[in-house]
Amino acid sequence: MKKSIIIILAVLSLGVCSCSLVEDTSSLSTPDNSFRNFQECQSLVNGCYIPLKSIYTFTYMIITECQTDIAQIYSGTLDSRLDVSPALPRFGSTVWTQGYLGVQRCNFVIAGVESSPGISEDQRKQLLCEAKVLRAFYYYTLTCFFGNVPFYFDDVKDNETMFRIAVLPRMSAVDTRKACIEDLQEAASVVPQTRTSDNTGARLGASAAWMIVAKMAMWNASKDDASQSEHWYTVAVEALEHLESIYGELSDYDFEYNATFRNKNTPESILEIQHMYVQGGLDYTSNVAAICTPTCRKITNSEGLVTGATFDGVTIPELGYECTIWTAMRPTTYFCQGLQTKLGRDLRKNVNMAWSYNGQNFNDVDTRPWPGPKFWCPYMVTTKDGNNYKVFRYADAVLMLSECWCALGDNDKAIAYLNKVRARAGTGDYVFRTQARLVDEIRSERARELFGEFQRKFDLVRWGIWYDAVQDNSDHTPMKENARPCHEYYPIPDKEVTYSRYNLDNNEYRRYGL
Repeated sequence: MKKSIIIILAVLSLGVCSCSLVEDTSSLSTPDNSFRNFQECQSLVNGCYIPLKSIYTFTYMIITECQTDIAQIYSGTLDSRLDVSPALPRFGSTVWTQGYLGVQRCNFVIAGVESSPGISEDQRKQLLCEAKVLRAFYYYTLTCFFGNVPFYFDDVKDNETMFRIAVLPRMSAVDTRKACIEDLQEAASVVPQTRTSDNTGARLGASAAWMIVAKMAMWNASKDDASQSEHWYTVAVEALEHLESIYGELSDYDFEYNATFRNKNTPESILEIQHMYVQGGLDYTSNVAAICTPTCRKITNSEGLVTGATFDGVTIPELGYECTIWTAMRPTTYFCQGLQTKLGRDLRKNVNMAWSYNGQNFNDVDTRPWPGPKFWCPYMVTTKDGNNYKVFRYADAVLMLSECWCALGDNDKAIAYLNKVRARAGTGDYVFRTQARLVDEIRSERARELFGEFQRKFDLVRWGIWYDAVQDNSDHTPMKENARPCHEYYPIPDKEVTYSRYNLDNNEYRRYGL
């Protein structure tokens, strides 16, 4: 980020106006002509979404789900085995660069929208909320991924600002989240309180803002001074209750439909990563499905032309035959033989995992299944996964309420919210035994409900149990052998430390000789 900080005006190249998040146009924005009317402002907000697409790739899935206790992958991608250090930051370089590119774009847009003379006050509030949600989400990502990181809300409009930001040190993640929380609370309270799917183009608004407020507050409850824990859980509850008033009863949302990636901008969704694929047309894709699909074998005719395909010995017509499949992630034994078993009554099991398809058993599922149809991309061409990726759903918020009430000592409310998720999954009500078991059950339920939704590692780190959970429950021996407690966060790339004139550091990694 430090070396590449430039005046953001020259970076934003979005001029054609639309409500769509999938347009990437090429006219150059300048300070004088960027924010003349609502359409121009909206087009520039569109550019704030783009860095997310470079982060949410198959490698990010590997890091957030396969560096944990519930999934693993024997991939050549070295992040899969935690061969990561400051000198070899792997995908950490991408998250750092794209995360701060997102922050820069959002800062520029917020400053421009605040001073735009050509929009109404309601339009200003809408645009500011959207851009501030995105800015907070980039900081959420950066703090989850790296821990303490540099923080700034400044628009980089001159060399003096640029040089000051270039040498910022790590700032407490608690303070970064606090600033974002206060910013979002103000922005979310003055815009329509609607579900994301009800917004034109599924644009991010109040519901995404409240979700990020709650996420950040729960992180602070775990990482701030212990005397502040109750305060932060209360902040989270207040934000989640806003979501509850917007989304209503979880039972109104079908799990299979709402959780499946191919079903875009479903009613339960709070935040999705937007993609599209039009054969022969516009590509706005990623590649997660390439590591979430059973092994593909192409079928050719006598002339050598591909006419079909089987997937681990089974024909799956919806997947077509033009896809390219890489080494797949698989659930760990801990997950598929403990938390969510093949013979259990959990209705989510055949969405999260695939032991068979349409009554036909796959060949290579003796001990563990493939990732389920939740992740498959119909008629994928090569690795062009045009699904949307679910990041935040309402069920997540319901489980967060359960966790918050448990931490605040109201077990009755904690169990009531936990049972809302269990009821939809068909697993029956939880019966209280001890406080410790309730905590464990809430954590296990998050694994079952949110499997493959880019969250598990962040949950484990927030709870302070990541290293032990990996050592106890992962089946991936190379990763366990490489893992050190410092790997709960990625290191800041060495080159960024140098560019900062050593105001940044990787002291935790140094403690382990990395």
